[in-house]
Amino acid sequence: MQQQYEGYKDLADSLKAASALLNLERKSQLHQDIITICNHLVNPSFRIAVFGPFNHGKSTLLNAMLGNRTLPIDLIPTTGASITVKYGSDVRTRIMLVDGTEVYRSGTEILQQFAILDGNRQMRKDVASVEVFCPHPFLETGVEFLDLPGTNDRDEQDNLVREQLLSADLVIQLLDARKLMTLGERENLRDWLLDRGIKTVIFAANFLNLLEPDEQKQVQNRLLFVAESFRAELPPGFSNLYRVDALPALRARLKGDVAAANSSGLAAFETALQNIVGILQPNRGSVRLPRVQAIASQIQLSLKAKIDPLALEIKSFDDKQNSKIEIKQKAANLIYKGFITSIEELSDWLALTNLITKYQADAAVALAENKFKDWQTNTLKKDLNQLKLAAAKWLYQAYEFFQEERPQDLLIPFPSEPQVILPPKPNNTDDLSEPGSIAVGGGIGWLLGGPVGAAVVGSISYLLNKNIQKQDEQSAKESYHQEIAKLCITATEDYFSSFSNRGLSILAEYERQAEKVICFEFSQEPGELSNKRESLQQLQNGFNRLLRELEKVKILSNHQPYKEIPKSTNINRKYSPQPERVRISPKKDPVIKQQEKTVKNSGTRLESVSPPPTPKAPPSPRKEEVEAKFRDWELNEEIARMKAEMRSPNASRQTSPSSQASKQQNSTQSNKAPSQPKSQTEKDKITRAYSILGLQAYASQAEVKQAYRTLVKKWHPDLFVNQPQLLKQAQEKMHLFNDAYTILTDK
Repeated sequence: MQQQYEGYKDLADSLKAASALLNLERKSQLHQDIITICNHLVNPSFRIAVFGPFNHGKSTLLNAMLGNRTLPIDLIPTTGASITVKYGSDVRTRIMLVDGTEVYRSGTEILQQFAILDGNRQMRKDVASVEVFCPHPFLETGVEFLDLPGTNDRDEQDNLVREQLLSADLVIQLLDARKLMTLGERENLRDWLLDRGIKTVIFAANFLNLLEPDEQKQVQNRLLFVAESFRAELPPGFSNLYRVDALPALRARLKGDVAAANSSGLAAFETALQNIVGILQPNRGSVRLPRVQAIASQIQLSLKAKIDPLALEIKSFDDKQNSKIEIKQKAANLIYKGFITSIEELSDWLALTNLITKYQADAAVALAENKFKDWQTNTLKKDLNQLKLAAAKWLYQAYEFFQEERPQDLLIPFPSEPQVILPPKPNNTDDLSEPGSIAVGGGIGWLLGGPVGAAVVGSISYLLNKNIQKQDEQSAKESYHQEIAKLCITATEDYFSSFSNRGLSILAEYERQAEKVICFEFSQEPGELSNKRESLQQLQNGFNRLLRELEKVKILSNHQPYKEIPKSTNINRKYSPQPERVRISPKKDPVIKQQEKTVKNSGTRLESVSPPPTPKAPPSPRKEEVEAKFRDWELNEEIARMKAEMRSPNASRQTSPSSQASKQQNSTQSNKAPSQPKSQTEKDKITRAYSILGLQAYASQAEVKQAYRTLVKKWHPDLFVNQPQLLKQAQEKMHLFNDAYTILTDK
């Protein structure tokens, strides 16, 4: 039993906590009901309330049952307070005032001062509770009686009665046989008892002795109808209707007249009452919990009325924020993907082996012709700038999109122009057209005016194409122009090695700095919304706690627990795309020449070298490369679309039905054929555009885009760079495709 009351205590605490969350007025009916039922849940006594309109003999009946004239009795409404009668060794009264003062007296005379209505039939405002202690065997079993003020007199008294009925385990509804079941009594029976889960009710008919015998029979039949129509929940075998003549019963008890007490119906009533209490008292929870269920249902509905609009408001805000964040995250990932692709292309281009393969032959010849600076500007720098711009454009898109840190310029300087020191001229100068001298600075162009110049250029091509390996000292002596060619090759190789190493190092740092640009900070949540989020969490926790406690005592609910709301994002956080690749290493390319020789300004003759493979004409781009370029174009298109979404004030995953309908309509329209042109010229132009793309007239926009994609991948000019005739044809076709696509998508 003790464990059961501990469970009820937890339930009472959850009810009170929920009440606090509702911020109910202290004088509101729901607040008063919650306090009453919570106190009653943990009350170990079994309480019996006597309830009915004024002058129905409630106090008289109680006095008769107690065998003493204990409670106030008069011909006008007298009980002005709720009087609790408890067991005590002697008769005494305790009155608690609102200010905390306790008035404790022997006997019950003090009730005349504190527990009856005043001359204006008003209850005293300063009385908090009234208790009477009485040495009665029935009370000693843990039973309490509750004498309530009469109803249908004053609203203040009705409110008190309605409140106190919740604290009664058994209600004795006293009826006046002379005016049986008035409209007010029927309303109270429904509103104060049935609708609040109070169904352990016994009807006691008073004043039946004042009626004529014929009238008594008619009233008895009506009483049976009233009793049978009320869905009382009493133990099986017990009636819920008894006749008790209260005043004759009291007089008989005071005189000790047992026969008269029996004829008044008091003895039978008391016997039934004691037996009913004996059955209900051990399991008081089955009596009290239906009242809890009725009140808990009101609390839950009131909590939901506060929770649901608040949750909807927060969800709407979160959906809009999440939608913006998702757009930004997608944009950041797309931009990062494009940036990394460009960085990888530049990194591959800067790899020493690739630089040597692509540029060494031309660089060595330019060096020999004393045109290295022009070659560096017109070829190497031009290619580098294109790759740098391709990478930088992504960072500027990120800055425009997120407005974080402004991008830094990617500066990759070129090394100093290669220096070449000519070897001593051989004794036999027959093959030289003019005297030899040392060439310093950027070239040896003075040699190329005659046969030696042509021989050096030819030797450069020959040495690179043959890929001569290191030969021992016994090999045939090389010609003078071959030695010069080797010097040019070696000088350019050192140049590219320095350029590659420094460029890769700068590129690695540039990629690290890009993280500060391709990122965004989550916007801080407004303080007002954070407060609402906290309030919502408290309300939901209170609701869920009440639901759990109801389940523990087997009270079913139609409500489901709330899921935990998302936590506040009111913190500064940044999102950066996670790298999915190994960073560029500033180290040298792993595939370099087997022996790196350094040429210093010492005049020392260069050892034989192992030049790299002969550079060949650049191969035609593979279809995969064209596909990659097409994807790059689509990335730009997708980012532009997301920018437009970010500017839209309605960027949210959750849209109203009307906006969804509008969106659906727009989507449907976008898949329809273009609008009908007005002039015949326009019609002819559109018809020709469909024909160029290989489509039926007025195909959908989706079909137009798909056809364009297919043709671009098939006829991209980059696929035919080494096939002049096909290249020209591809360029012409692409011009037609672009014009057709523009015409059809603009409509």
